[in-house]
Amino acid sequence: MNPDDRRYTEEHEWARAEDNRVTVGVTGYAQDALGDVVYVDLPATGTRVEAGQPFGEVESTKSVSDLYAPVTGTIVERNANLESNPELVNSDPFGDGWMVVIEVQDPSALHDLMTAEQYAKLTQES
Repeated sequence: MNPDDRRYTEEHEWARAEDNRVTVGVTGYAQDALGDVVYVDLPATGTRVEAGQPFGEVESTKSVSDLYAPVTGTIVERNANLESNPELVNSDPFGDGWMVVIEVQDPSALHDLMTAEQYAKLTQES
């Protein structure tokens, strides 16, 4: 079940806004499709990211997949726990398996992303 306190991308990332900061992770659907996550490559804090552009990678036993920024801004925090525990992406994708926090100029950019209900329809159709 996709929490409805966040927005979703077609690339299967979620974004949850808190003031001008957006926490980003991958959805349950994405982690299930990836399989067992063995490595997560995240950018350093201070890195500028552009909405819709790759900002990191998730490596699983099946493949390597790009992570796409849901919003434009600057990385202000990264989940260091994923370095030693990448499996958190599988066990808790909407909680402890978060990826980065992006500081944004315009938090309303999240309104361009899908609601939980819209994302549920997308993943049922694919």
